[in-house]
Amino acid sequence: MDTSTAAKPCFLPDGTVEVPAFALPISDLASPEAAAMQRLRATMPAFDAAGGDTDIAGRRIQINTYMAPQIARLRQEFAVDVARTTIGGIEVLDVTPAGGGRDPDRVLINLHGGAFCVGWDGVALVESIPIAALGNWRVVSVNYRMAPEHRHPAGVEDVAAVYAALLADYAPGRIGIYGGSAGGALTAQAAAWLPAHGLPQAGAVGVFGAGGVPFGAGQSPYVSGHIDASFPPPPADGSAPVDITHGYFDGCDPRDPTAWPGYHLDVMASFPPTLIITGTRAMDLSPAIYTNSQLLKAGVRSTLIVGEGMGHCYHYQLGIPEGRDAVDAILAFFRENLA
Repeated sequence: MDTSTAAKPCFLPDGTVEVPAFALPISDLASPEAAAMQRLRATMPAFDAAGGDTDIAGRRIQINTYMAPQIARLRQEFAVDVARTTIGGIEVLDVTPAGGGRDPDRVLINLHGGAFCVGWDGVALVESIPIAALGNWRVVSVNYRMAPEHRHPAGVEDVAAVYAALLADYAPGRIGIYGGSAGGALTAQAAAWLPAHGLPQAGAVGVFGAGGVPFGAGQSPYVSGHIDASFPPPPADGSAPVDITHGYFDGCDPRDPTAWPGYHLDVMASFPPTLIITGTRAMDLSPAIYTNSQLLKAGVRSTLIVGEGMGHCYHYQLGIPEGRDAVDAILAFFRENLA
């Protein structure tokens, strides 16, 4: 190919860049398994993040049906006990290694993904089963209130209620909180909420597939929308994007520190050690990078892992080395910081 005649970016006076169409190959740094998975996408339908015209009850069924085969594989690979109960008045899944033997002094709180409107309990199980089994930990996954029935701060209030109840049995420094996608954003909200409401800070938090600012912030939603397609890019005409949260943040100030602490250094300074995981093809790449930078600026120990060629919440994919490496990093992070 004669690159001298190839289309080039056009830089406009307002700072916008008009990007020419181009073919993006599979990364030569990706594992063979990840490359094979990427090739499979040619035969897979695009994931409809907004849910189309499906009502929310139907959408929740769709997500759980989609997750069911993965959960079945995880239950085969990892022996865990799953108990449905309540803690602090909130429904939870209490996931522990089968046969006992779990760490008696440490506990993890999982906040499932699902755009603040779906994901219970299919996504919750995908996020909790391998962590409980591989870490020998008790993982408490929270059925926090979601849209369209509820609005922020309902979810983080529920997380705080579960956390406060667990303080009766665990030291705060031995409680970790983590989540993917909406659950990652909710984890950041919890790290801001707890000390602001008279509760001791957790020992460590994991923000995966998200950041402490909205998912649409930064440039990655534009890039990811065209190279990954898990979520559509922002509309080219400048109109408002589809609200995949079904109104969860309606009426919330766009810079409210209880919703988006990443904008506020004073709030970020209260965070415990934080692990952030994203991917180069993920729409959450910009929020993750920005949140990590803000934490470092605030003097907080923050670790950022960016999976090469990986998309949104790639740590769910334990069948590829990149996904297993991410899970191993999560386990090591909590082992070190919940001492």
